[in-house]
Amino acid sequence: MSAKAAARKRGKLVSGAGAGAAAGKRRRKAASAGNRGKSKGGTKMNEEISSDSESESLPPRRPEEEEEEELEETAQEKKLRLAKLYLEQLRQQEEEKAEAQAFEEDQVAGRLKEDVLEQRGRLQKSVAKEIQAPASTDIRILRGHQLSITCLVITPDDSVIFSAAKDCTIIKWSVESGRKLHVIPRAKKGAEGKSPGHSSHILCMAISSDGKYLASGDCSKLILIWEAQSCQNLYTFTGHRDAVSGLAFRRGTHQLYSTSHDRSVKVWNVAENSYVETLFGHQDSVAALDALSRECCVTAGGRDGTVRVWKIPEESQLVFYGHQGSIDCIHLINEEHMVSGADDGSVALWGLSKKRPLALQREAHGLRGEPGLEQPFWISSVAALLNTDLVATGSHSSCVRLWQCGEGFRRLDLLCDIPMVGFINSLKFSSSGDFLVAGVGQEHRLGRWWRIKEARNSVCIIPLRRVPAPPAAGS
Repeated sequence: MSAKAAARKRGKLVSGAGAGAAAGKRRRKAASAGNRGKSKGGTKMNEEISSDSESESLPPRRPEEEEEEELEETAQEKKLRLAKLYLEQLRQQEEEKAEAQAFEEDQVAGRLKEDVLEQRGRLQKSVAKEIQAPASTDIRILRGHQLSITCLVITPDDSVIFSAAKDCTIIKWSVESGRKLHVIPRAKKGAEGKSPGHSSHILCMAISSDGKYLASGDCSKLILIWEAQSCQNLYTFTGHRDAVSGLAFRRGTHQLYSTSHDRSVKVWNVAENSYVETLFGHQDSVAALDALSRECCVTAGGRDGTVRVWKIPEESQLVFYGHQGSIDCIHLINEEHMVSGADDGSVALWGLSKKRPLALQREAHGLRGEPGLEQPFWISSVAALLNTDLVATGSHSSCVRLWQCGEGFRRLDLLCDIPMVGFINSLKFSSSGDFLVAGVGQEHRLGRWWRIKEARNSVCIIPLRRVPAPPAAGS
């Protein structure tokens, strides 16, 4: 054998021995790795290191094993997960806060919308359909006047009623107890200005929106101003040339409007004890007057057959026609709508933008008299619950009637009759709408055309209960 061949043979042996040694070394590492796995797991079997071909033939790992591996997160991954969770909680809190704020803004927006509608005179809350006809036993009767009640007012907090009558007295009543709190007696004739009080029939009264001042007007052409709390006489306004038939304070102020059978409308400043101006326009005795917060008032023109809206700053007036008889009573429903009654038995709803009634209910209280000679019952008083669709009318037809104004004040629907004998000379709703007060007399407030002997001169407090809401489905 040559030297080269011998050298090649020794190289093969050496390389074979090296490969064997490497394989042995790999087996020892695998064995040591298996022993470490057994010592850590405790119950795990020895695992063998398989080749690539063997690993391809192994079945895929179960999802539970993958989840266990995912749960074994690092500290950095845990911080990241907690940060995401915290941000999600903050996002949810912000969404809840935004929802609450949006709900509150909706409520505020609703109130603002009501305020805007009220200022524009278009607010019409639907309450008439909830009113339940009261039982006659629920009506409270307050007696104290000797002659027919002619007018009454309720304080803004609904706690006190002031009533006046043909006996020239004013009585202050407690709504809660029904007792007399104070009586302003009749003054002797010829003693006007010397002793506080009226010496002739009191036809009208008004109270300021803050409840501070009470004004009363009589057939002696006088307007007396009282402190409502103490019933102390403060001022006496003179200037009208005939009986004072209507008084109203402008809401939110101490500005007083008065009207008279002398056909004029006068403006006074009660807080400053001063006269402001006089407006003319009616062609006959003015029977009634009303006002709200705008610097204007409305009047019922009696036999001249007109309703007039007086714009005080412009010294102008709007004239409305619709009744065929003498218009004896009027009341504002809101700043843009009003209701009036006449002795032809009709009740009219008016809008300030139209010269004719939006709705006219003829023979609102029916007819009286013998067959073939029937005449409608006169409408002697009207009242409206402010900014709602509820209206009340009075006559001498032995009942007070409640009405619902239709959509847009274009219809009057009868709700119920409240039995009451006598002339209903005055009607007033409480500010809350919880009760209606009626001034009842044996005679009409403006004259002595009839006398109903069965009637009692009294103040009647009529509770207005609401129909309970139907129970929710499934309750």
